[in-house]
This record gives sequence, C-alpha cells and structure tokens, in this order.
Amino acid sequence: MAKTAQLEARQEGLVAQVKSWPDATRNFYSEVRNEMRKVTTPPLKEVRATTAVVIITVFIFGIYFYAVDAIIGGALEWVLAHGAK
Repeated sequence: MAKTAQLEARQEGLVAQVKSWPDATRNFYSEVRNEMRKVTTPPLKEVRATTAVVIITVFIFGIYFYAVDAIIGGALEWVLAHGAK
C-alpha cells in the first residue's frame, strides 16, 4: 500500500511539472526578450580593432609554435642521430 501511495505522489508531481511547462516556457521567453533588449551592436571601429588584435595574436602564436616545433624537432633528430651510434 505504501508503494501505491508513493507511485501516486510521483504521478501527481509529474502532472504538476507538465502543467507548469507552458508558464515556465512563457517566462523563459519573456526573460530572453528582456535580455535581448539590452544587447547592443559594437561600432565598426571597435570591431575592426578587435579583429586586428586577433589576427596579430594568431600570427604571433603561429610563429612561436613554429619556432618551438623546429627546436624540439631538431633536438630529437640530433638525439636520434647520435644515440644510434
């Protein structure tokens, strides 16, 4: 009998959850709409500046990783060439 009461309580909880979905969905979209009103588009000058920073940073990291790869690769080749003797 206790199992039946637990099952009924779970079903009632599930029904309550399902009935609350429309209100929760409406509330969610209302909050999204309010937040989207706060969003602003950055000016073109700012977009260009941040894009330039990203491009320069990518090139700097590319050069850095190329140098590190060349150094480690050269060191491994030297070790393998001299270690085989």
